[in-house]
Amino acid sequence: MTPLLDLRHIVSPTVRDLVELVNLDNFDRLREQIERLGGCTEPVRLIGQAATVDTATGEVLRSYSTADEPTGRLLTACGNRRASRCPSCSRIYAADTFHLIRAGLSGGKTVPDSVRTHPRVFATLTAPSFGPVHNRAKDGNQACRCGKHHAKDDKTLGTPLNPKTYDYCGAVLFNAHASDLWRRFTIYLRREIAAALDMTQKALCEELRVSFAKVAEYQKRGLVHYHAVIRFDGPDGSTQPPPAYATAEVLTGAIKAAAERVTLTVTSDVVGERELTWGEQIDVREIAAFDTDAEFTDQAVAAYVAKYATKSADASGALDRALFCHACHGRGMAPSAQTGVPVECQACAGTGQSRPLPRLAVERHVRQMIRTCWDLGQHPEFAGLKLWKWAHMLGFRGHFSTKSRCYSVTLGQLRDARRTWRTEQARAHTDLPDLDPSTTLVVGHWAYHGSGYSPGEELLAAAVRHNRAHERQFRHEGEDRP
Repeated sequence: MTPLLDLRHIVSPTVRDLVELVNLDNFDRLREQIERLGGCTEPVRLIGQAATVDTATGEVLRSYSTADEPTGRLLTACGNRRASRCPSCSRIYAADTFHLIRAGLSGGKTVPDSVRTHPRVFATLTAPSFGPVHNRAKDGNQACRCGKHHAKDDKTLGTPLNPKTYDYCGAVLFNAHASDLWRRFTIYLRREIAAALDMTQKALCEELRVSFAKVAEYQKRGLVHYHAVIRFDGPDGSTQPPPAYATAEVLTGAIKAAAERVTLTVTSDVVGERELTWGEQIDVREIAAFDTDAEFTDQAVAAYVAKYATKSADASGALDRALFCHACHGRGMAPSAQTGVPVECQACAGTGQSRPLPRLAVERHVRQMIRTCWDLGQHPEFAGLKLWKWAHMLGFRGHFSTKSRCYSVTLGQLRDARRTWRTEQARAHTDLPDLDPSTTLVVGHWAYHGSGYSPGEELLAAAVRHNRAHERQFRHEGEDRP
């Protein structure tokens, strides 16, 4: 048992907590937990127990309880994909996305190597213009419409030249319907391919399949656009080559034609009738073979897509946490504990906001898009868009990374493989027996105990993040050396 310590002379609560942790009976176990998280910034704390039972005899083969842990709880990684929330977990997500995309381009992870011979392209679908904004030419030589040459880090890039005439309602509605625009694009894409090949859609499905993987990215103007890897397969997916007449040229033409056809009409008494479409800038490029020196190779595209899979709206200056009050769900009114009658929410003072919008540390353009989300979300016709809930994402509520069923391996399969590998590594360093999953059953009960570290644990986690950063730096420096 850990002796009681008199730490009243230590002023700092963080240092006091660290001293208490170091003096625990099994401090090494706690440090092992924190190191295993790899520097996760906001881990999940769990309490509970689990037991492995032999299904034939009912014998308990192995048991675990958080009561045996030094702090009485178990720390698990948060798993957040956003780099702005947890750099450690986002790197794992980016690595999984990289392998998912690359497997669909060059094989591996249950995908045959022959998939690299299939026609495939890298397509970018952008948002239309809702008003002129400050921009910068790629070469930096052409001046902006305002007459200035903006630097790369200029905060005015992407902001409207005239905020009073900028169509903020249209911009928010585009973000809110971006996922539906993509769904319609995939439908039109198959129709355009069938028309280009002079086939019916039924005959097309019997001859070939269109597979894809995409990620969403925020532009500086706060609008979502999509990067997608689109590939031709045989009717059974990546294991079959497509017919010879299904070429990259056919796929490129169909993508451009389908994107131009997509139209979604939004009708409201508030904003009138709006037609939402993709922007005019539609870029489609064929992906070269893995062993070439071209710009768009398998590895380059996979790395490019994985980089954007961990981003939120931070590229446009937006936030990565919801802005609505959780106590009243953004309504500003909450049932009284005594009478059950709705009264003004005490947590948000009736505003429905967890943080006042004028105090948000964002640019004026982003704040106006958030305010537009909040205003439109009050109208019944936009209730299904849940604009209050997704105001911090500027109205976008879709997934940042998706794929078609037969493109490649799933993220779940990659996580299962990593979990299996870690289990095997643990068994190799311990005396744990091998258990047959067909004759054993794991029974457990877990409860959420909170999130984050104690002050002393945060110091230990910061040391882990520091060491991991140095390891990555040394590894990259070693790779860069001739």
